Amino acid sequence: MGVSAFLTTVFAHPVLAAANSKSRNHHVLSFYNIHTGETLTTCYRSGGKLIHRAVNRISHIMRDHRTGEIKPVDSNLLDLLHRIVMEGKPRSPLSIISGFRSPSTNAALRKVTTGVAPNSLHMEGRAIDIRIPGYQTTALRQLAVNLHCGGVGYYPESDFVHLDTGPVKVW
Repeated sequence: MGVSAFLTTVFAHPVLAAANSKSRNHHVLSFYNIHTGETLTTCYRSGGKLIHRAVNRISHIMRDHRTGEIKPVDSNLLDLLHRIVMEGKPRSPLSIISGFRSPSTNAALRKVTTGVAPNSLHMEGRAIDIRIPGYQTTALRQLAVNLHCGGVGYYPESDFVHLDTGPVKVW
């Protein structure tokens, strides 16, 4: 059994993930994709080293659900999410509203809604829109802003927070 498979198995139970994610040696994230119903709890970094198989699994759950296209997720984005989990200590997985977006999906969304950037970092695997059940979105926004680690957008009407690994900015 490979390290990734072992750690994914060990950390698959939410209680174990919560207990062991406090370790600086193991970075564990839990996700729920609201569009596909998929869930994933995995250790993506151990002893400071990325676990590529786990990153690939995260990239899969963060894929463009409209086209099925997958783009590798930025490891800095995963580290940002891990910092949020460590600071916020949520009891639920991160709900993915939007992860990677293909250029065609991004263009289509721009036609029907506001707030979609023409050169969105979603198209580079460097952005995610999330909410956490049981965690107020305003508190999630403030936590992310306090980390000073990239872009933070707050969309109260849709009840999610945008996070990216671009320049530090808030909207």
